[in-house]
Amino acid sequence: MKKIKLVLALAVSVLMLSSQAQTGWPSKPIQLIVTFAPGGTSDVLARAIAPDLSKALGQPVIVVNKPGANSTIATREVAKAAPDGHTIGLFISAHAINPHITKSLPYDSKKDFIPLAMLALMPGILTVNPNVQANNLQELISLAKAKPGSLAYGTPGGLTSGQLSMQYLIKLAAVDITEIGYKGGGPALTDLVAGHIQMLINSPTSTIPHIKSGKLRAIATTGATRPAALSDIPTIAESGFPGFELYEWYALFLPAGTPKPIVDRLHAEVMKIMASPAMVKRIADIGAQSSTDTPEQFARFTEKEDKVWGDLVKKIGIQPQ
Repeated sequence: MKKIKLVLALAVSVLMLSSQAQTGWPSKPIQLIVTFAPGGTSDVLARAIAPDLSKALGQPVIVVNKPGANSTIATREVAKAAPDGHTIGLFISAHAINPHITKSLPYDSKKDFIPLAMLALMPGILTVNPNVQANNLQELISLAKAKPGSLAYGTPGGLTSGQLSMQYLIKLAAVDITEIGYKGGGPALTDLVAGHIQMLINSPTSTIPHIKSGKLRAIATTGATRPAALSDIPTIAESGFPGFELYEWYALFLPAGTPKPIVDRLHAEVMKIMASPAMVKRIADIGAQSSTDTPEQFARFTEKEDKVWGDLVKKIGIQPQ
């Protein structure tokens, strides 16, 4: 009988703590920490959801940009934050890449976080400067083989999904293309438009306007299928490399240990925002898709991505630094 009373008492205590965690939260402004500088896709998405999330929760949601070290600076800050629902991280696919290219991270990418919600999943777009004499991927590969080392592609610095996608394509195609590093996707895109480099795999968000204006020519996308906004651009898989499927993604994470009632409430509010007609259109316009996955389902997605990028790093032959 005493054991039954003890179990009941413990159960009541847990319920009371869960209720307090839910009803007493949020008690102060919430920080939405972005791993890259203002102006990029991460920042745009963060500032798009912050006002509605603030309205729903009754507290300001403040976007804080913490760029640097291939996103590990901001990620560490989220990992070390109090797990009380007042700190959210907006991470990109680099979160799944970093454990495979860095010997010693200042956090555990799996144990220190709770995957909360996918905001946008999008393919990269391989584009070329219009002066490049290639209208499709096979023509581009033929040009690269005819002039080994004479063509150059840009990278935004750090081993991002775009850079690894390009390196993997180069390995599969067995071509010699020079890599030029930049301190961000913006400068690389600027030099591509100016003709200082010949090609780049970048996110649709910043690339689509240049394609529409004729300043860049789209060659292929990295996903398995063509998004509606990019329906006239073939995939790399369609262009002679079956099975090629890589994505860039943007998602919300919480510090490990955040109470489940808070996780569930945040997830529900984010899902409402992402389902609004304005946000649905915004995501579709950048060639992306969002997800209605639960935190548990999204956690399984991150596990799959960890394997995808880990295997790719090995295939390319990159050694952790």
